[in-house]
Amino acid sequence: MAKAPSPAASAEPVAKKAAPRAKAAPKTVKPAKIEAEADGATFKDQAGNFAKNAGDKARDYANVGKDKASDALSGLSGMVDDLAKTVDEKFGAQYGDYARKAAGTVSGVADALKDKNVDDLVEDTRKFIREKPAVAIGAAAAVGFVLMRLMKAGSNDKGA
Repeated sequence: MAKAPSPAASAEPVAKKAAPRAKAAPKTVKPAKIEAEADGATFKDQAGNFAKNAGDKARDYANVGKDKASDALSGLSGMVDDLAKTVDEKFGAQYGDYARKAAGTVSGVADALKDKNVDDLVEDTRKFIREKPAVAIGAAAAVGFVLMRLMKAGSNDKGA
């Protein structure tokens, strides 16, 4: 036969009746800290570092481009000088001299380009633009026109 529960055992669950819970205060949500702030750097510091790194990269690329342009101009000068010999044979020394002068000029530009650093080139360009703004605007317009023509020609070739 099963034992009947004792009156003390049955009273226990009734005595532990749950008291109504008080409403908990809503938790305040704190904004997440930006990772840089945890490191002690501010957004302004990060932006400054990014700008500095971008400037350094641009300067590096400009130096590489300057070196490549200088080498290309030196090669062009050599080609024009070789061409001058052929012009001498076919058309006369007078025309060959024109080609040699052109080769000398291109070689001089290549040497000047090699000797200057990018900052000097940028400053020279700024100085030229300040002194001759009309020529600079005209040159920019001409370069823009040529680039647009090349882009149009390239887009027509792709469609054909």
